[in-house]
Amino acid sequence: MNTLRHWLAFGLLSLAGATAMANSLPTELRDKLPQATLAGQSKLTFWGFDVYGARLWTAPGFKSSEYVRHGFALELSYLRAFTNEEISTRSIDEMRRLPGGPQAPMQDWLVELRTAFPDMRKGDRIVGLHRPGEGASFFTNGKLTGTIEDPEFARLFFGIWIAPQTSQPRLREALLSGAGTP
Repeated sequence: MNTLRHWLAFGLLSLAGATAMANSLPTELRDKLPQATLAGQSKLTFWGFDVYGARLWTAPGFKSSEYVRHGFALELSYLRAFTNEEISTRSIDEMRRLPGGPQAPMQDWLVELRTAFPDMRKGDRIVGLHRPGEGASFFTNGKLTGTIEDPEFARLFFGIWIAPQTSQPRLREALLSGAGTP
Protein backbone atom coordinates (compact mmCIF):
# COMPACT_ATOMS: atom_id res chain seq x y z
CA MET A 1 0.00 0.00 0.00
CA ASN A 2 2.83 2.35 0.87
CA THR A 3 4.42 1.70 -2.55
CA LEU A 4 1.12 2.47 -4.32
CA ARG A 5 0.89 5.81 -2.49
CA HIS A 6 4.50 6.57 -3.35
CA TRP A 7 3.94 5.95 -7.07
CA LEU A 8 0.67 7.85 -7.08
CA ALA A 9 2.32 10.85 -5.40
CA PHE A 10 5.26 10.64 -7.82
CA GLY A 11 2.84 10.57 -10.76
CA LEU A 12 0.97 13.64 -9.50
CA LEU A 13 4.20 15.55 -8.86
CA SER A 14 5.47 14.64 -12.35
CA LEU A 15 2.23 15.83 -13.91
CA ALA A 16 2.36 19.09 -11.95
CA GLY A 17 5.98 19.60 -12.99
CA ALA A 18 5.18 18.99 -16.66
CA THR A 19 2.30 21.48 -16.49
CA ALA A 20 4.51 24.09 -14.83
CA MET A 21 7.21 23.55 -17.47
CA ALA A 22 4.65 23.94 -20.26
CA ASN A 23 3.53 27.26 -18.78
CA SER A 24 6.97 28.64 -17.90
CA LEU A 25 8.41 31.56 -19.81
CA PRO A 26 10.93 30.46 -22.47
CA THR A 27 14.50 31.01 -21.32
CA GLU A 28 15.32 33.44 -24.14
CA LEU A 29 12.55 35.78 -22.91
CA ARG A 30 13.37 35.86 -19.20
CA ASP A 31 15.53 38.97 -19.39
CA LYS A 32 13.61 40.62 -22.25
CA LEU A 33 10.03 40.12 -21.05
CA PRO A 34 10.43 39.07 -17.39
CA GLN A 35 6.82 39.72 -16.29
CA ALA A 36 5.21 37.95 -19.25
CA THR A 37 2.74 35.17 -18.66
CA LEU A 38 1.07 32.72 -20.98
CA ALA A 39 -1.99 34.45 -22.47
CA GLY A 40 -3.18 31.56 -24.61
CA GLN A 41 -2.20 28.64 -26.76
CA SER A 42 -3.54 26.56 -29.60
CA LYS A 43 -2.51 24.37 -32.49
CA LEU A 44 -2.67 25.26 -36.17
CA THR A 45 -4.07 22.44 -38.28
CA PHE A 46 -4.35 22.86 -42.03
CA TRP A 47 -6.29 20.34 -44.14
CA GLY A 48 -6.01 17.79 -41.33
CA PHE A 49 -2.25 18.22 -40.89
CA ASP A 50 -0.85 19.58 -37.63
CA VAL A 51 1.48 22.46 -38.50
CA TYR A 52 2.59 23.97 -35.17
CA GLY A 53 1.61 24.63 -31.61
CA ALA A 54 1.40 28.36 -30.81
CA ARG A 55 1.71 30.17 -27.48
CA LEU A 56 1.38 33.90 -26.84
CA TRP A 57 3.32 35.49 -23.97
CA THR A 58 2.15 38.93 -22.80
CA ALA A 59 3.11 41.36 -20.06
CA PRO A 60 0.60 42.95 -17.66
CA GLY A 61 -1.49 45.65 -19.35
CA PHE A 62 -1.42 44.04 -22.80
CA LYS A 63 -4.35 45.04 -25.04
CA SER A 64 -4.88 43.13 -28.26
CA SER A 65 -6.45 46.18 -29.92
CA GLU A 66 -3.17 48.03 -29.32
CA TYR A 67 -0.76 45.13 -29.74
CA VAL A 68 1.79 47.30 -31.60
CA ARG A 69 2.28 49.31 -28.40
CA HIS A 70 3.23 46.31 -26.25
CA GLY A 71 6.15 43.98 -25.87
CA PHE A 72 5.07 40.34 -26.25
CA ALA A 73 6.27 37.09 -27.74
CA LEU A 74 4.80 34.46 -30.01
CA GLU A 75 6.22 30.95 -29.67
CA LEU A 76 5.72 28.37 -32.44
CA SER A 77 6.64 24.72 -31.88
CA TYR A 78 6.75 22.96 -35.24
CA LEU A 79 4.95 19.65 -35.59
CA ARG A 80 6.36 18.94 -39.06
CA ALA A 81 9.35 20.05 -41.14
CA PHE A 82 9.39 23.19 -43.32
CA THR A 83 12.14 24.93 -45.25
CA ASN A 84 12.98 28.53 -44.45
CA GLU A 85 11.73 29.39 -47.95
CA GLU A 86 8.30 27.88 -47.19
CA ILE A 87 8.04 29.68 -43.84
CA SER A 88 9.25 33.03 -45.19
CA THR A 89 7.04 32.95 -48.28
CA ARG A 90 3.95 31.96 -46.30
CA SER A 91 4.64 34.75 -43.79
CA ILE A 92 4.86 37.33 -46.57
CA ASP A 93 1.66 36.01 -48.18
CA GLU A 94 -0.20 36.36 -44.87
CA MET A 95 1.24 39.84 -44.24
CA ARG A 96 0.02 41.00 -47.68
CA ARG A 97 -3.57 40.18 -46.66
CA LEU A 98 -3.52 42.64 -43.75
CA PRO A 99 -4.38 46.37 -43.94
CA GLY A 100 -1.30 48.18 -45.23
CA GLY A 101 0.30 44.95 -46.39
CA PRO A 102 0.08 45.47 -50.16
CA GLN A 103 2.02 48.76 -49.89
CA ALA A 104 4.79 47.36 -47.68
CA PRO A 105 8.35 46.54 -48.87
CA MET A 106 7.69 42.78 -48.93
CA GLN A 107 10.68 41.83 -51.11
CA ASP A 108 13.12 43.42 -48.66
CA TRP A 109 11.43 41.70 -45.75
CA LEU A 110 11.43 38.35 -47.56
CA VAL A 111 15.22 38.51 -47.78
CA GLU A 112 15.46 39.31 -44.06
CA LEU A 113 13.01 36.55 -43.12
CA ARG A 114 15.02 33.97 -45.06
CA THR A 115 17.97 34.90 -42.86
CA ALA A 116 16.00 34.94 -39.60
CA PHE A 117 14.18 31.64 -40.16
CA PRO A 118 16.25 28.50 -40.59
CA ASP A 119 14.79 25.28 -41.94
CA MET A 120 12.57 23.85 -39.21
CA ARG A 121 12.33 20.19 -38.26
CA LYS A 122 9.58 18.55 -36.26
CA GLY A 123 10.17 19.58 -32.64
CA ASP A 124 12.00 22.83 -33.45
CA ARG A 125 10.78 25.99 -31.76
CA ILE A 126 10.90 29.62 -32.88
CA VAL A 127 10.05 32.59 -30.68
CA GLY A 128 9.27 35.97 -32.20
CA LEU A 129 9.73 38.90 -29.80
CA HIS A 130 7.78 42.07 -30.59
CA ARG A 131 9.76 45.15 -29.64
CA PRO A 132 7.33 48.10 -29.80
CA GLY A 133 8.51 50.98 -31.96
CA GLU A 134 11.61 49.01 -33.01
CA GLY A 135 10.82 45.73 -34.78
CA ALA A 136 11.13 42.03 -34.06
CA SER A 137 13.76 39.54 -32.92
CA PHE A 138 13.63 35.82 -33.63
CA PHE A 139 15.05 32.98 -31.57
CA THR A 140 15.26 29.43 -32.88
CA ASN A 141 15.62 26.71 -30.26
CA GLY A 142 16.77 29.39 -27.80
CA LYS A 143 19.37 31.12 -30.01
CA LEU A 144 19.00 34.51 -31.70
CA THR A 145 18.68 33.90 -35.45
CA GLY A 146 17.57 37.30 -36.69
CA THR A 147 16.38 40.81 -35.98
CA ILE A 148 14.32 42.99 -38.29
CA GLU A 149 14.47 46.65 -37.30
CA ASP A 150 11.19 47.91 -38.72
CA PRO A 151 8.05 48.61 -36.64
CA GLU A 152 5.82 48.25 -39.72
CA PHE A 153 7.26 44.81 -40.39
CA ALA A 154 6.56 43.85 -36.76
CA ARG A 155 2.97 45.16 -36.97
CA LEU A 156 2.22 43.11 -40.06
CA PHE A 157 4.19 40.02 -39.05
CA PHE A 158 2.57 39.64 -35.63
CA GLY A 159 -0.74 40.71 -37.16
CA ILE A 160 -0.75 37.32 -38.91
CA TRP A 161 -1.84 35.92 -35.52
CA ILE A 162 -3.14 38.91 -33.55
CA ALA A 163 -4.81 41.33 -35.98
CA PRO A 164 -8.61 41.07 -36.24
CA GLN A 165 -8.17 40.43 -40.00
CA THR A 166 -6.13 37.25 -39.45
CA SER A 167 -6.86 34.29 -41.71
CA GLN A 168 -7.07 32.11 -38.56
CA PRO A 169 -9.66 33.74 -36.24
CA ARG A 170 -10.03 30.68 -33.98
CA LEU A 171 -6.29 30.52 -33.43
CA ARG A 172 -6.29 34.27 -32.65
CA GLU A 173 -9.13 33.83 -30.16
CA ALA A 174 -7.30 31.01 -28.37
CA LEU A 175 -4.02 32.92 -28.23
CA LEU A 176 -5.70 36.01 -26.80
CA SER A 177 -8.03 34.14 -24.43
CA GLY A 178 -6.10 35.12 -21.30
CA ALA A 179 -4.57 38.37 -22.51
CA GLY A 180 -6.77 40.71 -20.51
CA THR A 181 -8.61 43.57 -22.15
CA PRO A 182 -9.30 43.64 -25.90
